Amino acid sequence: MRYALLCYNDESMTSAWTEEEDAIVMARLGKVHEKYEKEFGPVARLMPTTTATTYRKEAKVLTDGPYAETKEQLLGFYVIDVRGLERALEIVRDLSEANPGGAYEIRPIMLFSPGHGDG
Repeated sequence: MRYALLCYNDESMTSAWTEEEDAIVMARLGKVHEKYEKEFGPVARLMPTTTATTYRKEAKVLTDGPYAETKEQLLGFYVIDVRGLERALEIVRDLSEANPGGAYEIRPIMLFSPGHGDG
């Protein structure tokens, strides 16, 4: 089963980290990545929401910044391929130990490949 592990945190806190603090967190996360290397697919660390551009469908306009105002922003995500939710929870527990604050959302992925069927 494939899951997306969506990493949320208060961007004002994570953006305030020094380069050294950020490197420490990334090193701790790197150890978790090594532990689950065979189960991890793509991992994406998103740039700050201030770099986002949003297309608002109703108004057909582009705006700077994120889609919605929230207390915690989506900072990145993992794609994992594991045998079930319990394994995904195990990985999230390890990631959360390495990453101060925030929350992880675990969401099953259904693949869609136009012209190639679902799978």
